Amino acid sequence: MNNIQMLQEPAPTISTANKPIELYIFVDPLCPEAFSMQAVIRKLQLEYNHYFTWRFVLSTELSSLNCLSKRTKGCESGIELDINHPVLPSIAIKAAELQGKRAGARYLSKLQEYVFLNHEDVNSYATLLKIAEDVQLDMNEFTVDFGSKEAARAFQCDLYIKREMEVDEVPSIVFFNECIEDEGLKVSGSYTYEVYEHILQEMMDEQLIRQPLPTIEELFLKYHTLSTNEIAFIYSLTEQSAERELKKRMLQQKIERIQTDHATLWRTK
Repeated sequence: MNNIQMLQEPAPTISTANKPIELYIFVDPLCPEAFSMQAVIRKLQLEYNHYFTWRFVLSTELSSLNCLSKRTKGCESGIELDINHPVLPSIAIKAAELQGKRAGARYLSKLQEYVFLNHEDVNSYATLLKIAEDVQLDMNEFTVDFGSKEAARAFQCDLYIKREMEVDEVPSIVFFNECIEDEGLKVSGSYTYEVYEHILQEMMDEQLIRQPLPTIEELFLKYHTLSTNEIAFIYSLTEQSAERELKKRMLQQKIERIQTDHATLWRTK
């Protein structure tokens, strides 16, 4: 694994309590590889969330935010401007995160769903407001935060972390343990689930205890939208078996099916 490197840990972050491992997950929210990495992250969270905390670090390739600053001022006063810019999705995610880490994660997942389904232009301010409504954010707070310096600075902070850790490929994951003196482990690119599982075990230096997976119904309560591939991956099923299980639940009107050019998505009704 040539793309695995040791790194020095950055400045200490909030205490991880009884979770000794911290994951920095570098993603470009508009990149298809981020959607495929999602299944790996979700399965790690389901089985080993008791060992680690995590944070998404946005790694959108942009040279500057200066060109956007004047154009977002209208957001602060609630003026409806359907501005369009490739930095807007990243700013929107950081604005959502100001309502909490889970809110930011929900927003990122829904944004990726929009990208995957080719719904609407996700570089559009109006579309990003719709996504915030879909994940039931506080819209007044989100609109103010979207145009705030705090959201822009949070995104700039992510880009700074990316530079400091010399991450030049996305997706990438950097693993840190609770000992500040120890180096982190940077895993550039995508690998099999077993590789990430092995790294966790090596960093814990003990046999991992795997949490039981939730039922499919419970999984949809947690994530709302999943692809056939994700279900197959999480439960170690063939795609055919996963499709059968999902069709059963569709007939029971628990979920609905969305067919795209690339894959089949399922979501709660």
